[in-house]
Amino acid sequence: MRTIRAALVTALVGAGLVTGAQAASAVPPTSAIEVSTTSVQQGQTFTVTQTLYNDRDFTVTGGKATLYAKETSLPGLVDLVSCPGAFACDTLGGSVRGGVADVPAGESRTVVFTFRVKDDAPVGTITLQHQFVGENYAFDTFDGPTLTITPTPHEADVAVSLAASVRASRVTYTVTIKNVGPDDATNVRVVGAVPSRLSYAAGGTCTRVGTTRNVNCDVASLASGASTTRTFAADANLLTVGLLQATAQRTASAPADPVAANDKAVRNCTALLLIVRC
Repeated sequence: MRTIRAALVTALVGAGLVTGAQAASAVPPTSAIEVSTTSVQQGQTFTVTQTLYNDRDFTVTGGKATLYAKETSLPGLVDLVSCPGAFACDTLGGSVRGGVADVPAGESRTVVFTFRVKDDAPVGTITLQHQFVGENYAFDTFDGPTLTITPTPHEADVAVSLAASVRASRVTYTVTIKNVGPDDATNVRVVGAVPSRLSYAAGGTCTRVGTTRNVNCDVASLASGASTTRTFAADANLLTVGLLQATAQRTASAPADPVAANDKAVRNCTALLLIVRC
């Protein structure tokens, strides 16, 4: 009975050793990829690292790391930026290839593809595919991770500046509104504020808000790179003395404004009786 038990233990231990040895010597896949991101915007770049392994008992000549998009043509979606690890890269039909020359049995090669998504690439999700291809042998094609292409967000940076000029006791404020881009801006509103020691004066191109000290300086549309001006005015009187601070601030525009730092401008003047200096 003891002999039987010993034999069973020996068999089980031996089987475990065999399994462990097999796991330790597991052969890597003939092609494997890692993607730097699985979601990328139009116009952005990403990388695909492809590792090839020759599990055959002969040399694969003229080896190439090859990438595809399962649902469409990969070169139709992306531009190839670089491919370190390959001696040359090109496109063939719907694929992108990186040449790695001959790959002897049991050896591996790695190519890092950098792609830029085309500005007009269709928005959606694709499945990346990858394959180790040689002149004398082609390995299986594998499905890789999915890649989601998202639209480039539309943005228009509207910058505001404020100048002041004096004639007699009237101060005229000039609001300069510039669209830094990159997209055209619409429905732009800049709110100007008359200094508290001055009285609003009609005649500017901004519109007074009720009987308040605020004015709306509106621009229906402004092309990227373009600028325009709006004005509002205020009067001093014999009792006007001290610091006169006017402001102008963007409060609305479309599409989104990515830079808040240039949305507001301040202009300081000083007054003594009817003399105003800016």
